[in-house]
Amino acid sequence: MGDAGWAVMPKRISHETALAIGRALSELSSAQRHPFAVVLHGGEPLLLGQKRLERLLEILRRALPPSHSISIQTNGMLITEAILDTCSEYRTNLSVSIDGPGIVHDRYRVGHGGEPTHAKVVEGIRRLREHRDAQFLYSGLLAVIDPDSHPGDVYQYLKGLGAPSIDFLCRDGNHSHLPDGKASFESIEFGSWLARLLDLYLADPTPPRIRLFDDIIRLILGASGIKEGVGITDFGILILETDGSVAKNDTLKSAYDGADRFETTWSVHEHNLTEVVNSIEFASYHAMQRPSSKACLSCPELHVCGGGMPLHRWSDENGFNNPSVYCMDQKFLIDHIRSRLIEYRISA
Repeated sequence: MGDAGWAVMPKRISHETALAIGRALSELSSAQRHPFAVVLHGGEPLLLGQKRLERLLEILRRALPPSHSISIQTNGMLITEAILDTCSEYRTNLSVSIDGPGIVHDRYRVGHGGEPTHAKVVEGIRRLREHRDAQFLYSGLLAVIDPDSHPGDVYQYLKGLGAPSIDFLCRDGNHSHLPDGKASFESIEFGSWLARLLDLYLADPTPPRIRLFDDIIRLILGASGIKEGVGITDFGILILETDGSVAKNDTLKSAYDGADRFETTWSVHEHNLTEVVNSIEFASYHAMQRPSSKACLSCPELHVCGGGMPLHRWSDENGFNNPSVYCMDQKFLIDHIRSRLIEYRISA
């Protein structure tokens, strides 16, 4: 969607940068009271290879106390026994990206030559499930919604892969560049798909966790959510690039080229992360999580949907000062969940 930042970044993180990141995270951990999570994602983090990955995880584990989780988001194709052993040793769990059965997954997740990848991903998941430390290592699956797929087929397939939890994501997009599969701001393709999935989830006596549904139900009942993108959340998210530079949430890249960049050129080679999180720039970026449009601020469901993800609010005309492009989908899903809670006689 126009981002070109990847082109100027090293393909792999260097040992020197890994050491600098370890020092920076250790200092940040000492400076704040609450633990934070570290996630290796991409690109594809397992392209590091087992030896480089082991060195990186050793640095991170040495830098952080056990209360700080470390995890990897991977496409699963490069999972090996050696990598799983390394992740087990350094207490790093894995979540695998897979969108459903082959006919769904291979529609978009293909190799450089356009070849299907589903079989390789499933083989990686098999290795993960069969590892002696699978109960810790296998944290779940992440699926991007294809509204043309059947939610029942996708749900049953992903559950069949032994997923302890499944995260479902809507596609990247905004008001100026509609998400693929969404006809207009008023349409509800994704909301309708999720509502059908919800009914399957509620009817299943042994479901995997679906954080999106669990969070919305909690929020409707008056509790707080834990997932970014719903509820009135205050997540402090920093991206550490392969060259050690510090950026905003990388999902913002889908708005326009450079949307994830701070004006100040922060780097773990030169700066302490407490400088970043205590800066005016970070405060402004952090405040972006709260919606600013009049439509959101006057909406009775704001405490539940939270205005959605900032990347979905962008338009070339008004910047981020818009409701989410998924606003109608979110309202449809929330209404559907409310009706099911009434049906089950569940209330706050």
